[in-house]
Amino acid sequence: MPKLLESSKKDMDEKKLKQEDCHEDTLGQGVLTLTTKRIAFDKTRSRIMDFSKHMGETILDIPLSDITHTWREGLLMKKACISARTSDGEQTYKFGVFNVGGWVDDIQDAIDDLD
Repeated sequence: MPKLLESSKKDMDEKKLKQEDCHEDTLGQGVLTLTTKRIAFDKTRSRIMDFSKHMGETILDIPLSDITHTWREGLLMKKACISARTSDGEQTYKFGVFNVGGWVDDIQDAIDDLD
């Protein structure tokens, strides 16, 4: 379970909607998690010797209300993309996930459900 969900137990109405191993263009390998309140990306560390994978630090923890735009991108290597307001200004993240359309739709649905 990602650190995001462990650290947010105080918000009991937050539910995990989707989670998947993926690659983000600038952040590298990790696990993308969508909840009813936020999207998070946790770095992972893999060991080839025993094929184990361990969760690392939470690199992204973006409230859905800070996401300004969602879209699909790419022809061969498709990506689920988001733009979000962060402390460093507007940032764009591009995630290589298995079902790009499903992720983009689910993120947008979760944002719409906030209202």
